[in-house]
Amino acid sequence: MSGRRTLQDLADAAGLSLAATSYALRGVRGSPATIARVREIAAELGYTVDPIARALASGRTGSVGVSGSLRDLWQQDFSVLLTRALRRQGRYATIADADADPALERLIVEQFAAQRVDGALVSPVDPTAGYWRLLGPEVAVVAIGDALTARPGSGSVLFDNRYGVETALAHLAGLGHHRVGLLAPALPSTPGRPAQVLAASVAAALGIELVEISAPAATADAVEAATALLTAADRPTAVFCLSDSLAFAVYRAARDVGLRLPDDLSVVGYDDHQLAGLVDPGLTTMAWDEDAIVEAAISQLEGAVDGIPMFRPELVVRGSTGVPPSF
Repeated sequence: MSGRRTLQDLADAAGLSLAATSYALRGVRGSPATIARVREIAAELGYTVDPIARALASGRTGSVGVSGSLRDLWQQDFSVLLTRALRRQGRYATIADADADPALERLIVEQFAAQRVDGALVSPVDPTAGYWRLLGPEVAVVAIGDALTARPGSGSVLFDNRYGVETALAHLAGLGHHRVGLLAPALPSTPGRPAQVLAASVAAALGIELVEISAPAATADAVEAATALLTAADRPTAVFCLSDSLAFAVYRAARDVGLRLPDDLSVVGYDDHQLAGLVDPGLTTMAWDEDAIVEAAISQLEGAVDGIPMFRPELVVRGSTGVPPSF
């Protein structure tokens, strides 16, 4: 037989109906033996799904847009987890890097709309922007970490940043730190992104003098900002970073200026990226249940969850924090 193999060819070879063959191929219905046999026959025939035919037949593309600022290490890994979860459902991800830039994020949203994605899973740079409405009501959109306030009907998976900030700063206060640097990613300040806003009031309540600076999300680019903080005349004895990527920048800056962790400087991150336990000393940080967040986001995308899931991070204490030095 010449030409492109069709689903009918595969169904005939497997001795199944078209519907049963399609379900087995996607792994959504049928016994494990049937699923394995259909996929084996598909490989032997060289059968591949025709996305155009599928879209024409179903009115859906099977494509989901995934957007975040991928120079942040945690968002890189999280995007991979999302795409794997989508793949298990027979969906395909189009990954786009907004690079902490609202203008670039708008272009990505326009691209998703032009591609007629079925849905979008986004870690928004600017969750209040009006351009999210470019994705029509037929597109299922789930924002992770922030609510898209300008696009009613969007799903959300939110983080309990108040608890995270309070826990991280209380850990430093308990060790005796009174002057703490806050290194935050340079992103639009919005009501849906409260961690940076909360930090000042939490620090005041704990008797901490907070020194706030912003830095690029990428580790290498943030080293300069971290160095400026650590070389100030009255430098902080600890730095709380609102991402592990920024914490790793502080590690590099501390090494460059001759500060030892945690003897001279304590560092707390906010992600528990896989590198947090591999660097020396290990990074004290706030950890998220990533698998549960992915599951909640996918469930929101499918409309299978009512309400807005809220996730609380857990403090993981490693070797990067200790009592402050005596000056």
